[in-house]
Amino acid sequence: MSLRDTAIKVLKTEAEAIYGLIEKLDEGFDRAVELVYDSTGKVVVTGMGKSGLIGKKIAATMASTGTPSFFMHPAEASHGDLGMVSAEDVVIAISNSGETDELVSLIPFLKRFSVKLISMTGNPRSTLARAADVSLDVSVREEACTLGIVPTSSTTASLAMGDALAVALLSKRGFNERDFASFHPSGSLGKKLFIKVKDLMHTGDALPTVGPDTPMSAAVVGISSGRLGIVLVLDSDRKLQGVVTDGDVRRGVEKWGKGFFEMTAADAMTRKPKTIGADELAAKALSIMELNSITVLVVPDKQNRVEGVIHLHDILKKGIV
Repeated sequence: MSLRDTAIKVLKTEAEAIYGLIEKLDEGFDRAVELVYDSTGKVVVTGMGKSGLIGKKIAATMASTGTPSFFMHPAEASHGDLGMVSAEDVVIAISNSGETDELVSLIPFLKRFSVKLISMTGNPRSTLARAADVSLDVSVREEACTLGIVPTSSTTASLAMGDALAVALLSKRGFNERDFASFHPSGSLGKKLFIKVKDLMHTGDALPTVGPDTPMSAAVVGISSGRLGIVLVLDSDRKLQGVVTDGDVRRGVEKWGKGFFEMTAADAMTRKPKTIGADELAAKALSIMELNSITVLVVPDKQNRVEGVIHLHDILKKGIV
């Protein structure tokens, strides 16, 4: 069997393991969701070895989708970490055999303090499954490894069941895109939903400005020194009259030659430039730029006085795409 054939067999076996979970879903899954949803505490996920690694991912997924969760190592639990568990919590214990010593040893404590237990096991008749308030069957027909013993399909099935729980809870809570972004402020989605124009715009002395009567020779210097590809044309009250961009300069030179530099800013400016409010999302500014094939937006206040300028490069540097 070639390496590629081996990989294909692994992927097919694991895909079949996940597909096989569908027929195992019953009212127990609904009860598990309700147990977590009705809890006033946290979800404590635990498991040994590979199951523990899967448990860490499940806890992380739940925590980022509106279900407060954390992972507890079962070997450390009996040495003090059980102090993290309260009667209001729900424990999700993952073990393919359902007989993992470190997990089974936690059962008396959980029963004593009436902590709800959800087991995720490949053996519905195991000690762990029988002790649980709800047992989720994640048994698989075979492991995907050529030896048939390395946790592969079984861990994939547990991970998929954990995702199913997390997404079902997400749906039941009405958790939305903005809620997700609030837990991921540094992620791409968080940046799109929370970073505003005022957070990125250039202001004050960083803004290149000229008056309407300024010769274009001086206006071009303003465009170059400001490094924003634009100069703002303001009246005596600092109200926006228009802008001159580097594109305007190129087109002016093509049309008028050297005579262009003898014109005034008022002669050459774009009188109604694209603008955006300071409290708008930077993602919206990006959309306007892309739609109009421009790189700069002016940010005026309600009296049309310029508050700032936002440039395409500043948005992209923040990872807003």
